[in-house]
Amino acid sequence: MSLQWTAVATFLYAEVFAVLLLCIPFISPKRWQKIFKSRLVQLVVSYGNTFFVVLIVILVLLLIDAVREIRKYDDVTEKVNLQNNPGAMEHFHMKLFRAQRNLHIAGFSLLLSFLLRRLVTLISQQATLLASNEAFKKQAEGASEAAKKYIEENDKLKKGAGTGVGKLDLKDEVLAENKNLKAELKKLTQELAVNKRSLEKAENEALAMRKQSDGLTKEYDRLLEEHARLQVCCGSRSGVVLLLPCAFFLGMRTLVFSPVRVLLGFVWAWFPPVCTQSCSWRNKLCSSKRLP
Repeated sequence: MSLQWTAVATFLYAEVFAVLLLCIPFISPKRWQKIFKSRLVQLVVSYGNTFFVVLIVILVLLLIDAVREIRKYDDVTEKVNLQNNPGAMEHFHMKLFRAQRNLHIAGFSLLLSFLLRRLVTLISQQATLLASNEAFKKQAEGASEAAKKYIEENDKLKKGAGTGVGKLDLKDEVLAENKNLKAELKKLTQELAVNKRSLEKAENEALAMRKQSDGLTKEYDRLLEEHARLQVCCGSRSGVVLLLPCAFFLGMRTLVFSPVRVLLGFVWAWFPPVCTQSCSWRNKLCSSKRLP
């Protein structure tokens, strides 16, 4: 037997064993359902469809090859007279036997593949039906118990309210309780409306305060910028106005038009360090007759 037919025969034996294992009566469908839902089986099933299709294709090809071999060696004795050569006849019969054996192996393997797949599906469906049947049974039992309980309570109420006085008292109690509930509901509705109006008022006040705070912040920033700008403008202009005449007088004091002295005078006039110091220096320079 060649390698491929040995593999097919081994697969056939495995299929027979799996079918017999699934047909064991003392293993319930619930147990099989737990096995089918396990992680290992789910991992195999995730690739099971592709494996099943490939397996079916291989078995069909082997089945076609076995049929071809049977047709090849079936009519050899009719075309060729091998009565005078018994060895050749035995050889052809052996080839025909192998072809028929391969046909049976491939055919039964293909048949058991479909049978095994269908058997697993039926077992899973049976386990699901059993679980749903038990759930429906428990639900029906609970409904019947609830119905019995309600019937017993109804009988007790009928026995307790047998007289007309008892019925009137029960009706008065129900009406009084209904009236109290309506009054409480009205009170709660009014309180809810008052709280809602208070909440809206508080939200509006908070929004107005937030807008006012934003406006004050912007106005404060604007005033700070304007104050800084005014300080810069006032400081620079006062220094220039006070020191420009003094610098010019300093340059013209000695009647010597020295460019260096004039330049120093103007630089000192345009960049005064402090207003008070510039004023004191201006007085000193104006009081002196000649530069040191």
